[in-house]
Amino acid sequence: MSFSKTYNGLEPVRINKWLGQTGVCSRREADALIADGLVSVDGEVVADAGRKLEPGQTLTLSDRATAALAEGVTIVMHKPLGYVSGQPEPNKLPAVRLVTDNNRVGEGVTPADEVSLPPIGRLDEDSRGLLLLSSDGVVAKAVIGPESDLDKEYLVRVTGDITERKLKILRHGLMLDGRQLKPAYVSRMESFRLKFILREGRNRQIRRMCEMVDLEVVDLIRVRIGPLKLDNLPEGKWRMLTAEERAALVG
Repeated sequence: MSFSKTYNGLEPVRINKWLGQTGVCSRREADALIADGLVSVDGEVVADAGRKLEPGQTLTLSDRATAALAEGVTIVMHKPLGYVSGQPEPNKLPAVRLVTDNNRVGEGVTPADEVSLPPIGRLDEDSRGLLLLSSDGVVAKAVIGPESDLDKEYLVRVTGDITERKLKILRHGLMLDGRQLKPAYVSRMESFRLKFILREGRNRQIRRMCEMVDLEVVDLIRVRIGPLKLDNLPEGKWRMLTAEERAALVG
């Protein structure tokens, strides 16, 4: 399915710059699409990589262009409760079901249903917050690869008696599945709210860590992955990862 958008800015802007700013693709990808004759403005195929969009003009990417971009797309989602991040068991709802036109925030091309968008890191059914879905292998390696050093930040509400001794244990000293956990940053924000910053993502790690010091997690939201923040993205909505954000993630 082709992509069309009318430029509503006040000043002329280079096509590659505008496509990069809106998250449709990177500037380099835009230049490649133009070189392949897959970009048109007001029905005229663009031949000049330096071409500028004028206010009110409509840019269109061909079907072939949108299919090529979908092969390396990354979705930034605010996953709500009740959705699983990965391949679901029967009667479970996968988060990828939320990737629809109606749930999109900002510009971009909604990937077709047949495009594979595996989750980059898990986020449990009973947790919410920042989730990446991506077919971009470079992004996946940067976030969850064995050499990745990106930290993840969580805001966690618990019940139970929070003491300095428990906080010290949570920061350093726990083992899960017979393996020592990496040191974690854990701080108390409010009476029953903690901030966790982790450099690993073991299965249900924060909930299991809290259980080991007699605390029960009643709400968990991931608000950051490395330099990428959830910010004010509404729950249940998604947007495209921008070229600048991708560059920051892959370092």
